[in-house]
Amino acid sequence: MAAAVTACAAEPSPEVAVRTFLLDWQAGDYESAARQTDGDVDAVAQALRQARDQLDMAALRLGLGPISREGDSATATFDVQADLGIGDPVWTYEGSMPLTRSGTGWVIQWSPAVIHPRLGDGERLAVTYDVPDRGQIYDRNENPLVGGTDVVAFGVRPAALDDVSEGVGALAELLGEDPEPLLNRVRSAPPEEFQPLVLMRRDDVAPTLLTRAGSIPGVETTELTMPLNPTMAAGVIGDVAGTVEHKVSSRVSGPYQAGDTVGLGGLQSVFQQQLAGTATTKIVTLDASGEQTEVLEEWPGESSGSLSTTLDSAVQEAAEGSLAGISAIVRHASVVAVDARSGEILAAASQPDSADHAGAFTDEYLPGEAFTIISAAALLGSGEVTADTHVPCEAELNVGDRTFSNAAGQLWGETTLTQDFASACTTAFASLGDRVAPEQVAETAAAFGVGGDWRLSVPTFPGEVSVADGAPATSAALVGAEGVRVSPLGMALAAGAVADGSWHAPRLVTDTEQAEEPEPGAELDPETVQALRTMMRATVQQGAGTGANVGTVPVHGQTGTARQEVDGEDTVVQWFVGFQGQVAFAAAVEVGPESAGYSYAVGSIADFLQRLPYDYVQDIGAGAAEGAQAAGNSAAGGGPTY
Repeated sequence: MAAAVTACAAEPSPEVAVRTFLLDWQAGDYESAARQTDGDVDAVAQALRQARDQLDMAALRLGLGPISREGDSATATFDVQADLGIGDPVWTYEGSMPLTRSGTGWVIQWSPAVIHPRLGDGERLAVTYDVPDRGQIYDRNENPLVGGTDVVAFGVRPAALDDVSEGVGALAELLGEDPEPLLNRVRSAPPEEFQPLVLMRRDDVAPTLLTRAGSIPGVETTELTMPLNPTMAAGVIGDVAGTVEHKVSSRVSGPYQAGDTVGLGGLQSVFQQQLAGTATTKIVTLDASGEQTEVLEEWPGESSGSLSTTLDSAVQEAAEGSLAGISAIVRHASVVAVDARSGEILAAASQPDSADHAGAFTDEYLPGEAFTIISAAALLGSGEVTADTHVPCEAELNVGDRTFSNAAGQLWGETTLTQDFASACTTAFASLGDRVAPEQVAETAAAFGVGGDWRLSVPTFPGEVSVADGAPATSAALVGAEGVRVSPLGMALAAGAVADGSWHAPRLVTDTEQAEEPEPGAELDPETVQALRTMMRATVQQGAGTGANVGTVPVHGQTGTARQEVDGEDTVVQWFVGFQGQVAFAAAVEVGPESAGYSYAVGSIADFLQRLPYDYVQDIGAGAAEGAQAAGNSAAGGGPTY
């Protein structure tokens, strides 16, 4: 009995060969794994190594399953988890391998089916990606906002490469790219299919570059048209590039591969997944000629989708055209327009006009006298003054340790608050710093959306208000010289609140799960609104904004200038903020410190309004007309002398 037990214990088990093979295969010790088979060691090792490269595996995990044995034959099962890398799935399947018992122990009977049960002789594995076309971004009338761009796709046909690493490396060196992500894509690709690796805009590709690329064996180029460049509103829409182009792979995070497209900013970046969709990934078998023989596994991707916005191409074109004439004169400028009835953004134009500049939404400025739209509302709400209160407009005024100057000089005679407003009189409003509490200024600003918690899907600056105690600080805040910062968008929304009687949060995107949900409008005091309409109409009829008195629908507005430091430079920002019918607007123009007046801002809005389509502007209420009539009557009764 003892002899029999000893003999059984010494008998080799097929589990030893199987476990050793799986551990060596998983560890990448392919020669050791091959020695557990009856195949040629070099050929088996090469097959295992190629299988890993063909799938571009990031990791391989193998698990031993049940082993069935019958005499000198056995069949072992095992579990496979092949991690296909960042952004790709984990492929799991059950494999099996036959074994026979020889004089020296158990040995695995080698065939490609050991790698996968449905892999036949002469076949190889490959990964294919079916990438959906990128979705379009539309304006409110379903006009496309992204135009087709001619691009050159640099790529390879793997089967034509004498040496994959050498050929792809040469292409990467020529284009100044990291070869590793390119190699990963090529190794797992069907060898007979062209693999686009680097996308470059056709205008950026010199003929010599095409010639040098074509001299690399296996490298090919093809020309495509892709929706990459915004046709307008560049800073809002954003740019698109291939993930390798311009070193994008090091600038964005996400599961992208060579040749994919990715939004670099604006809506293209925020809604990247919706616009780009995701590829359908397949693991396939290919025969010796590169033809697909079977699909072993498939992971359906997500279709790309379009995106609709509130932008209006006609209004956007008018806004951009209004800035084109001053682009060579001023430093930076923005014009933004919103629908006063809803807060929907109709246009957002900025100079310089580039995909990485959305100043209409993000620039942070002192508002200067343009803030008197809100200051007047706070003063009227305090009950201390009315629109007809006489407030002198001096050339210069001291409030505590602060000195305020009126750019237009003083106004002679007994001027009213309305007349002071119309001429953007700094000293008149600064003199009222003791008539209103700092917290009331902040509360009124909040009612107009300044400093609120509203946001868009793209970066925005909602403004901030911080008024210190004391008349000097309050006076400075009333004239937008201290304690308050705004964006052009924020001021357009404030003007829209006067036009509509209620403030509305901005909205840019409409048809997506991530669309901004409009907040309920904050209704303003009707008497205050009526007084503001009167003041803003007076500005355009007889005051500092007469240059914008265009069209048949009354224009209402307020001007302002604010000296401040922008990007380390002493700058004056000119403002013109207001509305015509349902279109509320704001223009902010940076000029040199030696410049004075409001001409660029007022002129830009006048040009903008004249460029709008005929009958686009609608008179949205009798209140605006009544305000215009009141202002006209005031002017007829005798105004200040300039």
